[in-house]
This record gives sequence, C-alpha cells and structure tokens, in this order.
Amino acid sequence: MSGRGIKKVLDDLRTTRILVLHPRDDDGDALIRQLRRIGCDVRAAWPIPDEVPKEIDLVFVLVEHAGPEAFPWTTRSDGPVVIGLVDYESPTTLKALLDWKAHGVVNKPIRPFGIMSSLVLARALGSYHARLEAKVNKLEETLRARRDVEKAIRILMELKSIEEGDAYRLLRDQAQAKRLPIGQIAANIVSLHETLGGLGLEVRGPAGAGSRTSS
Repeated sequence: MSGRGIKKVLDDLRTTRILVLHPRDDDGDALIRQLRRIGCDVRAAWPIPDEVPKEIDLVFVLVEHAGPEAFPWTTRSDGPVVIGLVDYESPTTLKALLDWKAHGVVNKPIRPFGIMSSLVLARALGSYHARLEAKVNKLEETLRARRDVEKAIRILMELKSIEEGDAYRLLRDQAQAKRLPIGQIAANIVSLHETLGGLGLEVRGPAGAGSRTSS
C-alpha cells in the first residue's frame, strides 16, 4: 500500500465512531485511552444496551455467556463492525464470537499494542462483508424481477392470446410509458392476477372473456 493509502486508512480511523461496551475498570479505561490516542470518537456504556446508536461505526464488546438473541444489533445486516473483548478462549466464547459475526478479537488484559491493527483489519473486513452483501442482495433482486417478468409474460400470453415475444414487448412498452422498471410492472401484474385469483375472480383470455356469467 502506498503512503497515500496508509494516510487514508489513518484518516478513516480518526473519523471512526466507536462504542466501548465494557465495565469502567482498568481494562476498559486502558482501551478508551488508546482509542482516543489514535484519534477515534469514543463513547462508553455499561451494562450492554439492547440497541446501539445508528451513528456508531464500530463496537468493542465484552464477550459474556450470551447468545445473539441477547444483543440483536450484533447480527443486523446494517449493524456496526464488532470486535470482541475476551478474557480467555472457551467453546462458549468462540460460539458467541461466531454468533455475533465478530470482525475481530482483542484479548485481555488490554495492551496498547495491537489495538490499531485490530481496528484496521476489522473495518476492512466489515467493509468487504457489506460490499459482498450488497452484491448478493442486488443479485437476488435481479432474480426476483426476472421470475416476475416470466410470470407476467405467461399471464399476458393467456389473457391476450399472443405470442411470448409480443407479450414481452407489451410489458416493456408499458414500463417505458410509465417510466418504471420492467420488473416492477411485472410484479404488479403478477400481484393483481394472484389477488383476483384469491378472490375467486377468474381472469380468462378472449375465449372466455368477460366476467363470469350466471346461469
């Protein structure tokens, strides 16, 4: 990494908003002092709250005998980067770190050496995970839209007794006319079709056009 890249990393650290969730004992105070020496915006709280302020970027949290259900903010997709503080390694501690999807670990007793490295690596890992999740969400959205388009095309083919290509063009033209994504138009068609079907209102093509007739 170039000197400019290192400078950017350090500048990013100095704008990081950190919450330390640890009792105000020697370890807690030592961690807070070191983070402030680095230049971070540091806050502290204890006991561990049910929620973390949305503006917090990174949390140092004391790992205790509790699962992710105790602190739901640790597993939110939009939650902060998490660094666990551990007294000793045990199966319970390791499970908690995995359940919390922790991005780093700092062992106690707290020492100044290694805090900055943990911050840099945890933020990089958190950023990578966020980008990866965004790509996955985008892919899932694309696949959902494609399925809706395919369903809408079949519905239009049946209703209007037209070929697949004509049904797609009709769908595309409607999206262009309304200046909406074709997937949204398709989803609306599918939803309306399912709603009418759920109400017992059959939507038929020209061969059975019109509403149901009474005998």
